[in-house]
Amino acid sequence: MKIVVDAVPPVVGSLYPEPYDAPCLSRERRKLGDAASLTQYGVNLLMLPPSAWSSQRHWHTGSDEFVYVLEGEVTLVGDQEAQILRAGDAAGFKAGSTNGHCLQNHTQARALVLEVGSRVESDTVHYPDIDLFLPPGQRPGQFTFTHRDGTPYPDKRARRAK
Repeated sequence: MKIVVDAVPPVVGSLYPEPYDAPCLSRERRKLGDAASLTQYGVNLLMLPPSAWSSQRHWHTGSDEFVYVLEGEVTLVGDQEAQILRAGDAAGFKAGSTNGHCLQNHTQARALVLEVGSRVESDTVHYPDIDLFLPPGQRPGQFTFTHRDGTPYPDKRARRAK
């Protein structure tokens, strides 16, 4: 089934609680995998304008992730020295590897990145730099973030509905 990419509505911003959402507020994701009704893995077209981050630095217990830079330049931030990824470069993140990662756009031009990740129901997401945790059983786009001690953050969707 052909996907008309421009017809897939962009999801702008982040469901991270404040203040962790700030570097991700201008990012845009087009959920291409959802548009094709894929259930075993997700595929996103990520647009990062200047200064935007893909996410907070994180790692997954059960899901693999892969990124391929289509346009522009991003900085891959991990536990070790940051690495520059340019159009044609790729990176992968194995489930269970505790090397937290994210992409940041430190240039004056937009970057386009193809993101692919497995969807594992028992997956948990750890954020090593901040007091944030994503427990298992979350569905894409319907995340309930908690503090590391398990206390839930207020749901941003409830605030948006008011």
